[in-house]
Amino acid sequence: MTLNERFDFFCRAVADFGVEHVVIRQYNKEVFRHDFEPAGLCEQYSIAKSITGTAVGFAIAEGLFTLDDPVLPYFEDKIKGSMSDNWQRLIVKHLLTMQMGFDRPYLMANQRREMKETDWEEFVLTREMTDRPGRYFKYSNAGPYLAGRLIERTSGMTLIDYLRPRLFDPLGIKDLSWGQDPEGNIFAASDILLTTEDVSRFGQLWLDRGKWEGAQLLPKDWVKKTWDQVISTNEGESDYSLLFWRGRNDSLCAVGRHGQYCVMIPEKCIVFAMNGFDGTNENLMEYFWTYLYPYM
Repeated sequence: MTLNERFDFFCRAVADFGVEHVVIRQYNKEVFRHDFEPAGLCEQYSIAKSITGTAVGFAIAEGLFTLDDPVLPYFEDKIKGSMSDNWQRLIVKHLLTMQMGFDRPYLMANQRREMKETDWEEFVLTREMTDRPGRYFKYSNAGPYLAGRLIERTSGMTLIDYLRPRLFDPLGIKDLSWGQDPEGNIFAASDILLTTEDVSRFGQLWLDRGKWEGAQLLPKDWVKKTWDQVISTNEGESDYSLLFWRGRNDSLCAVGRHGQYCVMIPEKCIVFAMNGFDGTNENLMEYFWTYLYPYM
């Protein structure tokens, strides 16, 4: 079976799981593509987190804040009353590693639909922190949301406007949409709409250690820190990094809720991008690892 035939087989295998687009890049060029639907903007869900993590890298390089900065001073206008010792210990890094000290997730999709609160910053800052930050992993939208707000507060720009000259314009990402909280702030944890081709370019940037077309866009030290960081999830899942997942074969992964993937695999210089809307618990990446990856 040729590689082209294997790709066709792969596409047939995932077709029943709501997959809309598949783009595979290898050695810095697109080698496979299949569009089950007309090309266009697609909901990428938590791939937004990895884009926010990228924005944090820019912001730190520009001196807006550091990973070790306490979080509370940046949100003093939202703090009512005294904050617990655990809240006082929260630093920027904990927002990116899902180690805020909460025992439950916040601002998840079903919660947001039912929330009566309109000030989501204040909502997060008034949740009880049951453990010391940095000790345990608990996946949540609260950390990346606050990370996005931190960038907006320190830069004086929306997250989209901040990223446009630093990331979106250089990668040729011209058309995108990003959801907002009730007060009009970018919801940095999810709800971003991009094309799958644009997602693959984002993956190429990370695979090439922050370089795009020969120019170093993202600081090398931030790329290295993200690639080297390994946080145990203690939940039987992949390890985590700074708003990215860690995958097999030393891959770095941006993953959405319903079958959105951007997987960067240095071993074979591959970027695998796929977008769908699968409501099952099927791990669609297994089809890639089994039917395609060994033969590329």
